[in-house]
Amino acid sequence: MVKTGLDVLLAEKLHLLRGRRVGLVTNPTGVTSDLESTVDALHRAQGVQLAALFGPEHGFRASAPDGVAVASDRDRRTGLPVHSLYGPTKKPTPEMLAGLDVLVFDLQDCGARFYTYTWTLLYCLEAAENGLSLLVLDRPNPIGGEAVEGPVLDRRFASFVGDWAIPIRHGMTLGELATLFNRTIGADLTVVRMQGWQRAMWFDDTGLPWVLPSPNLPTLEAATVYPGTCLVEGTTLSEGRGTGRPFEFVGAPWIDGDDLALALNALRLPGVRFRPVAFAPTTSKHSGSTCGGVQVHVLDRQAFRPVETGVYLLATIKRLYPGDFRWLPTSWEGQPPHIDLLAGTDRLRQALDAGVPVPDIVAEWQPGLAAFLQEREEVLLY
Repeated sequence: MVKTGLDVLLAEKLHLLRGRRVGLVTNPTGVTSDLESTVDALHRAQGVQLAALFGPEHGFRASAPDGVAVASDRDRRTGLPVHSLYGPTKKPTPEMLAGLDVLVFDLQDCGARFYTYTWTLLYCLEAAENGLSLLVLDRPNPIGGEAVEGPVLDRRFASFVGDWAIPIRHGMTLGELATLFNRTIGADLTVVRMQGWQRAMWFDDTGLPWVLPSPNLPTLEAATVYPGTCLVEGTTLSEGRGTGRPFEFVGAPWIDGDDLALALNALRLPGVRFRPVAFAPTTSKHSGSTCGGVQVHVLDRQAFRPVETGVYLLATIKRLYPGDFRWLPTSWEGQPPHIDLLAGTDRLRQALDAGVPVPDIVAEWQPGLAAFLQEREEVLLY
């Protein structure tokens, strides 16, 4: 079994926290290999003074829907204050950090740039000043640490779904990303590395229990397709929120699932097949309406290219249903269309609108990916 940064901390490195007032950024994914929460483990640890808790998007208890602001609160079990980092502020304020000596960060990422836990980590690094240290307890990248894919973010499209020049699928752990960011920021950072994790591992190779990182990533299967099908969020299509298969289902009331599956399967994309489905979301887009569409079935996850597959999905639906397909505006005032924030560039939207073939779109990513891979190599921890 892989030992997470938390397991290593508790077994070997609690001296890093003893005698210090500790703030903890976590949610239900912060657990030991036998499912004790990071909160309980640190609260009972001798010589460790756990003083404050912080919750990312979805909240400290991971119960809030995506995009919904979360209020600060108090933890009923420990009595500690719970500061929301997904409310009026997404960055810890001096008032939240007052009196703390170290901020411990323990969240399970999903391996995609637009997953907001990465940017909570960045903002915690930026807030670590005036003697405050940041301790990152590393966890696996659940979709592996080798493959990288997608456009590298253009800083003109920086937002809370992407705030650094990395590709959509980056193949890094949060500890490695913190190391990358900190080469610019220069905070007092310590990464407690995992033991036994190798870059080729997927989450189900680790022996660790899966705790869903957020309400709409219930399974590793959903996390596997997420770097591609999350692009659907920027359109009038349903990405399957409000169903039992979020991000695996894609559709809309005006889609014929059989026709769409036939068109997508004719592309013979590596590692994936598309099955026609009908589904009725209970929340989010097209709630209460029956949608036709497809389920994305990954048959060979090593060959599967989620971001490229997501672009083919958009291109095919746009071609089949030109009168119905639409891009959505962003929900953040003054920002570009949401698809541009997800993609980290306006080139994807513009290219699809212009009918540019998907292989040509993918080819545009390659110079940026080559430069990123060189930079990434300098900070890899495993």
